[in-house]
Amino acid sequence: MSRPDPDLTVVPPRRSGRALIVFGVAVLAYVAAVLGRSSLAATGVAAAERFGVSSGVLSLLAVVQLAVYAALQVPAGVLTDRLGPRRLIAGGAVLVAAGQVVLALAAPFWLAVLGRVLVGAGDAVTFVSVLRLIPAWFPARRVPVLNQLAGILGQLGQVVSAVPLAALVVGAGWTPAYLVAGGTAVLVAVLALAVIRDGPAGAAAQSGPAIAGGLGAAVREPGVRLAFWCHLAAPFPGNAFGLLWGFPFLTGGEGVASGTARALLAAYVVAGIAIGPLLGLVAGRWPERRVRLIVVSVLAQATAWLVVLAWPGPAPLALLVLHVVVLGGGGPASLVAFDIARAAVPPERLGRASGIVNVGGFVSTIAVVLLVGLALDLQGAGTPDTYDLTAFRVAMLVQIPVWLVALTGIARSARRVDQSAADGKRGSRFSRSAV
Repeated sequence: MSRPDPDLTVVPPRRSGRALIVFGVAVLAYVAAVLGRSSLAATGVAAAERFGVSSGVLSLLAVVQLAVYAALQVPAGVLTDRLGPRRLIAGGAVLVAAGQVVLALAAPFWLAVLGRVLVGAGDAVTFVSVLRLIPAWFPARRVPVLNQLAGILGQLGQVVSAVPLAALVVGAGWTPAYLVAGGTAVLVAVLALAVIRDGPAGAAAQSGPAIAGGLGAAVREPGVRLAFWCHLAAPFPGNAFGLLWGFPFLTGGEGVASGTARALLAAYVVAGIAIGPLLGLVAGRWPERRVRLIVVSVLAQATAWLVVLAWPGPAPLALLVLHVVVLGGGGPASLVAFDIARAAVPPERLGRASGIVNVGGFVSTIAVVLLVGLALDLQGAGTPDTYDLTAFRVAMLVQIPVWLVALTGIARSARRVDQSAADGKRGSRFSRSAV
């Protein structure tokens, strides 16, 4: 029996004010998670000096956190479907807080690694839980735009890390700055427990048998696999730039002043906030253009990087501004992939499907973050005092094979979705509308 079209599903009336409050607190929890995730981006040079490590070793801090995040995405999706998003969002904030405190107090490098593991675990459960919460509180027609708003507003955590946290590290020192970040996450956890509920009062809860075996079914769904490759392709250039290598590239490679570099990192986030709602509206209005939107963003990011890297000498500031704006569109484009997955699975498997899709972008991000650090080390430019533009130009080229693999995966998965539609299999309505 075919599944009802999610955009036609009848939902009970909801109190919009209560729903918006729940949504706001959930987004705040995601802001705290992104702050933990991106805190090394604007303090990477300070971290290298504090722990006395090279670029390749420093990249391990980011890679470990991202690896934990990616590895826990599917378990996080299963737990969200079974336990509900409220518990996972609050628990995630507690883990992020613990990780930030450990990082604040760490002296040996292995303790810093442990701190990043805790941050990665807390971050892992937060976003899929937010995605699971939104359809429970809002009508399906509003979900694409609200997914975008949750994703892009969450990136305000990067603004906090790039400006206030970085300034606090410089002014008050490493330990006080990261203790403040940890304390903020604790407050968010308390607020989440007090305000968030898994659904409106009286809404039917998902039963255990209804979701049993859902992971295998989600993996086998052609639309979920297509969404996975779309998510793998779109966000990694911006993630690698915003999470770790953007600030060193701008200051140590392009010769940009520290204040200007932080402003460019903030502009990258602001660009995503501006672009996201537009992509959400287009994806909701013309679902047949979802995949094309993602591919256009991927090609634009590749072009922007290649132009900057090929520029003779340091790139002019105007080009760098354009560059970060284009990169800022990658995150919102990747969020469209979750809407593709939402249309492909029944609601009780949405957490699992979202977790599977979310693995994609972080696998590619991990690969690029690690390879850039290794490429710098191999060129003898592994520490802040040895950074130079030539070394960064070579290192950033590691993104090219990742783009090629991702675009190949999208093309092959899109053909399989079309074949599924032609064969009249379950999900054919999704197949014709999503590609």
